Amino acid sequence: MANDKAENRYRAPALDKGLDIVELLAGFVDGMTLGEIARALDKSQSEIYRMITTLVRRGYVVRSAEDDRFSLSLKMFAVSQRHAPVNRLLDVARPKMRTLALHAWQSCHLAMENNGDIVIVSSAESPGNWALGLRVGSVVGLWNTGSGRVLAAFRSEDELEELLNRHRPALGEPELDRDELMRHLERVRRNGYERMPSSATVGVTNMAYPVMDENGRAVAAVTCPYLERIDEFEVPSVDKVHAMLTELAAELSAFYCGEMG
Repeated sequence: MANDKAENRYRAPALDKGLDIVELLAGFVDGMTLGEIARALDKSQSEIYRMITTLVRRGYVVRSAEDDRFSLSLKMFAVSQRHAPVNRLLDVARPKMRTLALHAWQSCHLAMENNGDIVIVSSAESPGNWALGLRVGSVVGLWNTGSGRVLAAFRSEDELEELLNRHRPALGEPELDRDELMRHLERVRRNGYERMPSSATVGVTNMAYPVMDENGRAVAAVTCPYLERIDEFEVPSVDKVHAMLTELAAELSAFYCGEMG
């Protein structure tokens, strides 16, 4: 009872309302009108208008001049990119990924989820004459890629549902088969990683491993599009590269948890 009284004493109702609006708009790519927001939050339009005005002024929400709808701007994403643990993770991951690519003779990349999109945030190319790599900033599929499946598998049911609601199909991504996706995710959770034939390119095996936070949630996926050579040049086997990627993902997980701790 004492804790409840203390929590009520230190509540900030205006901040609560503002955060409610931000969280609500995050689920509506096309935005919402003032009336729709008020009804969804069971508030008066005058209450919502004051909050919306502040969010627009601060740049977190934008208002469409055509149809008077409100939607989130990219400022939240820009602010999140200044988050120290994420930036530190990328700083630590880059040299480790280059070392793995050098030893494995395979390219690798790091993917993260942003507002329902699976985005490549770092990449290291194979040292050979030819390589298969993804450019930083590329958006890949959610349910038909190793990175997407790993990022979806290791999160709560509510977070997974929110991810599926926000996701917009990437270029070439087939229509989502929810039942098939759930079967894949269960297998990924059981194995702790994904190994699958590429759904975009013939002859490639996608190998993806979660970078975990302290709660067992995947904050990133380190992935290798493994190319099997058929000439005389010998490269590490799939199983050897699997061991390298497992170790790298564990190192990055330990670092991230240490940064957040």
